[in-house]
Amino acid sequence: MSTTQTQPVEAYEFTTEEQETEPEPDRLDKGAYLRIFTACFSFFVAGINDGSLGALIPYMIRDYQITTAIVSVIYGATFLGWVFAAVTNTHLCQFLGLGSMLALGAVSQLIGHVLRTWKPPFPLMVVTFWFTAIGQAFNDTHANTFVAKTKGAYRWLAIIHASYMGGCLVGPFVATGIASRQTSKWYFFYLFAVGVSAINILLVCWAFRDTLVISRKTQSEAPSRNKDALQLIKSTLGHRSVWLLSMFYFFYVGSQITINGWVVEYLVQVRDGNLAQMGFIPAAFNGGCLIGRLVLAEPTYRFGERRMVFFYCVVAIGLQLVFWLVPNIIAAAVAVSFLGFVTGPLFATGISLGTKLFPHENHATALGYVFVFAQMGGAFFPIVTGVVASQVGVKVLQPFLVGILSGVTISWLLIPQPKSLPSATLHQE
Repeated sequence: MSTTQTQPVEAYEFTTEEQETEPEPDRLDKGAYLRIFTACFSFFVAGINDGSLGALIPYMIRDYQITTAIVSVIYGATFLGWVFAAVTNTHLCQFLGLGSMLALGAVSQLIGHVLRTWKPPFPLMVVTFWFTAIGQAFNDTHANTFVAKTKGAYRWLAIIHASYMGGCLVGPFVATGIASRQTSKWYFFYLFAVGVSAINILLVCWAFRDTLVISRKTQSEAPSRNKDALQLIKSTLGHRSVWLLSMFYFFYVGSQITINGWVVEYLVQVRDGNLAQMGFIPAAFNGGCLIGRLVLAEPTYRFGERRMVFFYCVVAIGLQLVFWLVPNIIAAAVAVSFLGFVTGPLFATGISLGTKLFPHENHATALGYVFVFAQMGGAFFPIVTGVVASQVGVKVLQPFLVGILSGVTISWLLIPQPKSLPSATLHQE
């Protein structure tokens, strides 16, 4: 039985010849380029939200008069939003087209940003991150699935994830610029986020208007569709590679969000940096990620994804040790920038590998659960850092990061090599 989940994007199956030769992105039509641009902008909006948080956390702590442990609840709300999206995603896909899912995600992000513009009570501020997480989950899952099935997917994946880092780069600059002004308030930054979120909705509705549909169910179809969704979830979670790739993203996203979220507070408290100036350090990290995702995509593809990602991980651990052991703010900024550069390509490379490991009918569902584990790491590690920091100080960030990056390296080595045969289904035993 066909469902709306498989209608928006035609499944693209890799053949041996296509894997061994360079994809041909010039075959895309104008509509495909518009949809890819929209996916890029959607990731850019998500990056603005995520990248700005580290710069704004010190202001939240002081304005709400809360501890690092309490402010860490934000990461928990974000994780719960991703869990909610993963649980509902497969069922919603039975009734909503690709455009509808992306529009739903864009609207959910807008709701979260609107609620933040007036500095709501902190419990409500926490809830707003639940809304934005749901929106990002729907957008990320379906934009990744769409782009991963286009010609030249490894390049386009690098570009859309570079767009995310572009948002992470812009976010701290705008947030710090607004928050550090004596005539302004830190939460005015979210007026900017509201503007770009509104543009995101318009772009999604225009670029994906042909799949902006709702498939109404009849009384007889409802049990069948729910059964299909449950079977798809069961089938997806039965694949070993889903869990292994999820573990990799658990550590990887955990490292990225922990760095972004706590580096400013660390440099202010431990290295005696100026808050107004240290707010730009996350931008250095995100700028490094942006350049890494653009520059390293080609050599990663040419020299082998598994080999190159392992190399990047080893270099990242070395840079983290420099950040930890050299007590100089300039050295810290440089080390953080290059740390972002070498870890930048890891996200898109993991998605590229995942589309070869998972059967095409499982792509959207599998990526949804992979991203949940990613956000679990993105919530768990920052929360633990915040809780421990409230007891022994934010200096605990450094050994935590070394451990997390080591976890990234080990988990990558555990991911199986995909088969190169046309009949490949999941992983090579």
